Amino acid sequence: MMISLPFAWIYLLPSSFIDFSKSILYSLGFSSNFYFHYSGQIYGAESGLLKPFLHTWSLSVEEQYYIIFPIVLLVIFKYFRKYIIHILIFGFFISLGLADWGSRNHLSFNFYMLPTRVWELLAGSILAYFEINNGHRSKNKTLNLILPMIGLLLIGHSILFFNDKMFHPSFYTLSPIIGVCLIIWFSDKNELITKILSTKLFVGVGLISYSLYLWHYPIFAFNRLISFSDNNIIKETLLAIIILVISVLSYLYIEVPYRKKNDFKKLIFNLSIMSFFLMIMNLSVIFSKGLDYRFENIYFKNVYDREILREKSWFFVEKYNEQRFNSDKLKILIVGDSHSKDLFNAFVQNNHKFKKYEFVRYGNGKEDALKFGASGPNQSQIYKFTSSKLFYDSDYILISDNICPQNDCFKNLNFFIKKIKDEKKILLTSLSPIFKDNYSYKRFTKATLFDYILLNTNKIGYLETFFKKKYLDLSIDKNISSLINKTYFANREEWYFEVNKQLKKIANENNISFLNKEDFQCENKEKKCYGIITSGGERSGLKVYYDYGHYTLEGARFFGKIISDINWLKIN
Repeated sequence: MMISLPFAWIYLLPSSFIDFSKSILYSLGFSSNFYFHYSGQIYGAESGLLKPFLHTWSLSVEEQYYIIFPIVLLVIFKYFRKYIIHILIFGFFISLGLADWGSRNHLSFNFYMLPTRVWELLAGSILAYFEINNGHRSKNKTLNLILPMIGLLLIGHSILFFNDKMFHPSFYTLSPIIGVCLIIWFSDKNELITKILSTKLFVGVGLISYSLYLWHYPIFAFNRLISFSDNNIIKETLLAIIILVISVLSYLYIEVPYRKKNDFKKLIFNLSIMSFFLMIMNLSVIFSKGLDYRFENIYFKNVYDREILREKSWFFVEKYNEQRFNSDKLKILIVGDSHSKDLFNAFVQNNHKFKKYEFVRYGNGKEDALKFGASGPNQSQIYKFTSSKLFYDSDYILISDNICPQNDCFKNLNFFIKKIKDEKKILLTSLSPIFKDNYSYKRFTKATLFDYILLNTNKIGYLETFFKKKYLDLSIDKNISSLINKTYFANREEWYFEVNKQLKKIANENNISFLNKEDFQCENKEKKCYGIITSGGERSGLKVYYDYGHYTLEGARFFGKIISDINWLKIN
């Protein structure tokens, strides 16, 4: 944590730095799983790959178990000693059943929290009980030869075939737990798998595994943040070697000495000093708004931190989307992923220009909306949607989604349209233009195309960034604005054109309206796509996108005006 702090200071944006500091503070209190759950971090999502201490969620779960389980065990020993194994097995199946149910109904809680994870730890406790009670593990020579191999196959199967689309933890993820239990219980010095796992290589990896686990995630996270390896096999190999070396050093000079020495007071003293230092440092980061002064010389009006702009755009839809229609106007229900949020923001911020219409987005949060990806929406989600009062009250269903370029996505969309087209009028929108994203310029990582153009145009360097008051967006003139818009036009992803062709085909086959977002986001004759607000008084000069194609709140307002001016909706 202490070694990561300087890198965080250099590379993390204010919002990410605050998140980083909070994750450290929660980790110190064995509760980072609560933090990541309640902050809405989906494990496995791309955003999680950039959080240096996301991996501490599992350590928190383990520590909670180590604290709570002995207390529970003491109570069982005192009052229900005869039934200890029955209670352990009962707890195992209750937790497993809860996990399987939670994997379908409460994904984040299910992944991060102890009640749905405790069965994995109880499996080891049950084995320990039997070994203590029997005085040994399995003595059956035949089973000892066969079952460790089966256990290894089960673990191998989970490594090769499990993916982020699976329900987890659930009944599906029993296999690696069973595999580990088989190896532990039936391992024998004369058996092949035991001999392999007892070699110096595997034992060595086992010894440094805790250090390896601690170090790998922050190093990989910062690597992604600064695009150091950038799929370069030599740099990736170098990173792997660095992680291995640091892990060995941590094991030899931190783990081993403190395990061998019985100087408990010295250990507590050192831990207290380091924890106090970390608490002071990270609280100061939080209360100073992520040390945002580090970026004060970049812009005067614009916000560099894309996460702040993203949260601002979500805050608007969550605040002004009541999940009900309240007027006699023409009612338009917007469905889709985060790109439906963008259109909602564009319309509602320009309510005075859309006096005939009322707009509601189906789903208020980021996870409760209909999404037309490869895995959805499924039958139950469609049924819930078509049974809702919102659907019943609506006049039009407007679909705005970043449809993936896969046949499954098109099939899911087509299936949904056929389900509802006889009941409601449908407006299908194209994808928003998708722009090449994730630029880096010196210490400024995850820059949008807008930022990248200005940083390069003004040739700002390290010393200028830190010591000179050079506000880039004050120097934006018509030539710079034109350069930004033309660069956005030239940096559209090729694949999105093909997706829009498929969407238009689906609209024609189903005889529904197709609305192309390029009509208000780009001007093809002039070879420009708006990357900067070019009108609107004090809003002129602000960026339109906070990433590859999502609108900033100000960008949505800007596009809403154009939508009204060109009568893009084309509804009578």
